[in-house]
Amino acid sequence: MTQIHPSAVIEDGAAIGEDVAIGPFCIVGPNVTLGDGVVLHGHVVVGGRTRIGPGCSLFPFTSIGLQPQDLKYRGEASELVIGSGNVIREHVTMNPGTKGGGMVTRVGNDCLFMGGSHVAHDCIVGNNVIMANNATLAGHVTLGDHVILGGLCGVHQFVRVGAHAMVGGMSGVEHDVIPYGSAFGDRARLTGLNIIGLKRRGFSRETIHELRAAYRSLFANEGTLAERLSDAIELYKSSEPVMDIINFMQEQTSRQVLQPRPVHGDG
Repeated sequence: MTQIHPSAVIEDGAAIGEDVAIGPFCIVGPNVTLGDGVVLHGHVVVGGRTRIGPGCSLFPFTSIGLQPQDLKYRGEASELVIGSGNVIREHVTMNPGTKGGGMVTRVGNDCLFMGGSHVAHDCIVGNNVIMANNATLAGHVTLGDHVILGGLCGVHQFVRVGAHAMVGGMSGVEHDVIPYGSAFGDRARLTGLNIIGLKRRGFSRETIHELRAAYRSLFANEGTLAERLSDAIELYKSSEPVMDIINFMQEQTSRQVLQPRPVHGDG
């Protein structure tokens, strides 16, 4: 049974699923869709053209789907689409897309957005992503599945963070982070692979060994990047995780691929 607190404001046109719970002082706009089992715990604002999938839980003072923080936005009918099973904690903000970015911001399933985190316009967030407290995404950022962003980290606009990568707290990410990578720093640099995350998700020792060997060859000092990629393709073409990294690095985007921190003596 859907439960709506008397102090909540549900505007005409809002679509409310079954078994939804809307707590005190929430506001739900006229172009909002709440899937079955969604819980708004109180003082939650959901506006704009926003769809929230089944089983999501939104905590107090979240602001979801309101106008993007982009001076180029001109009121276009863009959307925010949020998948199922997400936990969105206090003071989280998420904005819809813009004309300059495909008109949609999209969030996957089973993610955790801790207090104060921010998903900007035109971002694409995968499944099982964790954004710790006050982690923020600028516009047009893409996060792959199982990405973890540490507290107070910031990701530059148009940056891609590949699947299973981890970014340490208080890092500023200006360049693309390879899948399975681990990055950290005031201006983040690769610090290796996210080995702990790979073990937790059941990757075999053989696969982790292949990833380590491929990482060392891809980011070695010898030869050009094109040569290293060619060699890695020949050696690891049967390894899907390694090919995930290679395909990621070969994609043409506006951002460079994040590099490891130079070893002492390498300049």
